[in-house]
Amino acid sequence: MIDTPEVDQQLEQSLSNLNTTKANLALAEITKNRYQDLLKSNAVSQQDVDNAVGSYNANQAIVEAAQANVKQLQALQSFEQIYAPFDGVITARNTDIGDLISSGSSGGVKTDLFHISQPGKLRVYVNVPEEYSQGMKVGMTADLTLAEFPDRKFQGRLVRTADAINVTTRTLLVEIALDNPSGTLLTGSYAEVHLQVPTRASTFLLPVNTLIFRAEGLHVGVVKDGKVAISPVTAGHDLGDQIEIVSGLKADDQIIVNPPDSITSGQEVQIVQAALPGDIK
Repeated sequence: MIDTPEVDQQLEQSLSNLNTTKANLALAEITKNRYQDLLKSNAVSQQDVDNAVGSYNANQAIVEAAQANVKQLQALQSFEQIYAPFDGVITARNTDIGDLISSGSSGGVKTDLFHISQPGKLRVYVNVPEEYSQGMKVGMTADLTLAEFPDRKFQGRLVRTADAINVTTRTLLVEIALDNPSGTLLTGSYAEVHLQVPTRASTFLLPVNTLIFRAEGLHVGVVKDGKVAISPVTAGHDLGDQIEIVSGLKADDQIIVNPPDSITSGQEVQIVQAALPGDIK
C-alpha cells in the first residue's frame, strides 16, 4: 500500500467540483425546459430560448470535463495498490516503509520497487550463431546442463525466435520454455544449451594449423596424386584450436599440416602419416 495524500486530496476536490457542475447542469436543464414551454405561447423570445439551450449545453460540457478529471485522479489513486502480474516469488525488494517513491516523471534515476519471478516455468534465452539460425524451428527440443547438476539434463522446448539477426553479435535470439514445477532450477542461473540442429551437408573439423590465408580468402593444401592443390574453403564455427569447414572439402581429402607460406599448387610432396593423439607407438 502506497500513501498518496496529495492525490487523495485532489480527488476529493475534483468530486466536489463534479457535484457543483451537476447541480448547475440540473438548473440549466430546468431553465431550458421552462423557456421552451413558454416559447409555445410566445411569452419569451427565441433569443431567450437559445440562450437557455446554450447555457445547458455549456454546463453539460463542464460536467463531462469534471468527470474526466475524476477518472484521471481515480486512475492515479489506483496505483496505491501494487498487484503482481502473475503468481510468483519476490526476489528483490528495493523499497521499505517510509521511503519516498517517485512517480517516474521527474527525470531522475528510476528504481524498480520489486522483482518477481515465476519459478514454475522458466524462460531461457540463447544467442544462436548465425550459421545455425536456419535450423532453429519452433517446437524443437533443447537439453540444458548446469554445473551444479553435472549428471542431469533438463529438457525444454523452443517456443519462439527473434526472427532477426543481431547486427552486433551476428546471433539469433531464441527463447526456450522449461518446466520447473519443483523449483529445482533457480532464476538467473547460467546453463549450457544443446540443440540438435539439422545440417544440409557434412562438415569437417580441421586443426587451425592447416589453414592458408591468402588475399583471395581462406585455403587449405590438399594432396592429389602426389601434388599440392590449393583449395578454397568456407569456414563455419571457430572452436579455438579447431575450425569447422562447411564447404570445399571431401571426406577422403588429404590435408597438409603446417603448410609453408611459399607453398603453391602443383608442387610434388611426399606423404607422411601424421601422428594423432591416442596412436600406439
